[in-house]
Amino acid sequence: MYVLIGGAGLIGLNLAQKLVELGHTVAVIDIDPNACRYAREQVGAMAFEGSAVSTELLLEAGIRKADSVAAVLRSDALNLAMVTLAKHYGVSHIISRMRHRDFEAPLRLAGAHHIISTIDLAVFTMVNAIEYPEVESMMHFEQGQIEVLKLAIPQKCNVVGRSVAEIAQDSRFPTGSLIIGYQPHPQTDLVIPNGSTILESGSTILIVSKPGTLHQVIDFIEGCP
Repeated sequence: MYVLIGGAGLIGLNLAQKLVELGHTVAVIDIDPNACRYAREQVGAMAFEGSAVSTELLLEAGIRKADSVAAVLRSDALNLAMVTLAKHYGVSHIISRMRHRDFEAPLRLAGAHHIISTIDLAVFTMVNAIEYPEVESMMHFEQGQIEVLKLAIPQKCNVVGRSVAEIAQDSRFPTGSLIIGYQPHPQTDLVIPNGSTILESGSTILIVSKPGTLHQVIDFIEGCP
């Protein structure tokens, strides 16, 4: 994929780095010549010096052939302008960073397919770390209607030595929850388990659940037999 990123700040450069590592062709646009030099020399991305809301520069950077555009500029107004231009040039996948929620509706109206609120993301992560210290990571889907959590299985807990099918049939396991990933050891790859997969102590699981049942899921997994 060809990905065009507006903004070479911390988020823009780290995003570019990750995409390059994944094998994508990446170009960044920024007014800072030092950031552009860093993107070329250290990240391995193409870099265009100037305004990411300049039509001339966007065309030079190849916005017409971009598979995805990410607007991660320093202000919501600039991101809104870049999203509008990306939509105008027919980009099929547009992502925007958002600082203030007042811009959510305008960004969607302008054509952003995904809007990432940096403040909401930071607060959500910190709240989860406080409320669910056992959970290694957690993600929201469908406006918070579904949660995916990554949870380590401690020794001598309720699920050690039991199969995924047994756990699913246990009346104490919250209805609507599902184990969708299993990593036996930190050095092994995450796999999709089947009903006969036996959960081991020290392994890690991914569970899909509803927000209102998270505490029940954790209590079940970590409870004593």
